[in-house]
Amino acid sequence: MQILLVHGAGGTPATWDAVAPLLRERGHRVTAVTNPMESLDGDVAHTAAAIGDGPVLLVGHSYGGAVITNVGRHPRVRGLVYVAAFAPDEGETVQQIVERYEPAPVSKHMRRGPNGEWRSERTEAYWAEIGWDLTPEQRASRASENRQADKRIFEQPTGVPAWRSLPSWYLVAEQDATLLPQIQRDMAARAGAATETVPGSHFTPLVQPDRVVALIERALAS
Repeated sequence: MQILLVHGAGGTPATWDAVAPLLRERGHRVTAVTNPMESLDGDVAHTAAAIGDGPVLLVGHSYGGAVITNVGRHPRVRGLVYVAAFAPDEGETVQQIVERYEPAPVSKHMRRGPNGEWRSERTEAYWAEIGWDLTPEQRASRASENRQADKRIFEQPTGVPAWRSLPSWYLVAEQDATLLPQIQRDMAARAGAATETVPGSHFTPLVQPDRVVALIERALAS
């Protein structure tokens, strides 16, 4: 089965630098997309185009969860794995989800461009509060591949969510200062996802790769 990895807002396939090699070592077929982040609809179409001829398991981190929630309607998709990720309901946007809760600490580190686009400001204060558990090398890598994201990825509504008809799994990051753990737990419960928790920040694929791989393999075994 193909495993299709989807990064979050501002990210690239480097999100999966610690996960993808482990999966490949275990003989799995892995694809990681680089989405344009110009609109949710565009990212859904771009990700769907990476689906091969056989069955596929979708894995999304952060905003990538909103992408897989929609791509999952593709007939070849067999399941969804959310890693500290958004799992919106029909007609719901990422922005609406976060606005129902208190602001996450990451909000003070977000900056908007002249056209409403978003980018995180990755200063020493950002790393101390948001990504304290990354190594210096990981921080440098994340800073160098930090991309801006159009506001439409957060404001376009989701269609019929694939978690209504597909099995799903959710990994909650317990000290997440980007996507609050309570939001993650609420979305996982709503989706009926098999849920596990791990310690650490929002950078779960980098700091807890073994746990991410273990959950993916449990999904594959199901």
